[in-house]
Amino acid sequence: MKISTKGRYGLTIMIELAKRYGEGPISLKSIAQMNNLSEHYLEQLISPLRNAGLVKSIRGAYGGYILANEPSKITAGDVIRVLEGPLQVVEELEDEEPAKRELWMRIRDAVKEVLDSTTLEDLASHTDDHGGAYMFYI
Repeated sequence: MKISTKGRYGLTIMIELAKRYGEGPISLKSIAQMNNLSEHYLEQLISPLRNAGLVKSIRGAYGGYILANEPSKITAGDVIRVLEGPLQVVEELEDEEPAKRELWMRIRDAVKEVLDSTTLEDLASHTDDHGGAYMFYI
């Protein structure tokens, strides 16, 4: 399974919205600028997220987007499925050996478990364990 830029950038949008949850709407332009991404591409991704009920749009001069629910109630799996479709590790073959078929299903289930147990709150509050810098002792 490979997550495309749709899924990666979609998660970026959602994490930025989660970081600012409760502070009001955020424009795609500001998300694009903060993450050095194409605003036009983000506009294409926000529509399916809105249609799926994960984000709400706010119109007006101070408009933008907000999460439709608390960050603790939206999972990475929710976002990935909207933008990437169903989780599938490999294409299923009718004549696949049962042992390999079982392995593919176990891998799929493990990926599903990680995505479905990781919330936007988890992702938004993640910090770099080593502060982004290494300490060398001589």
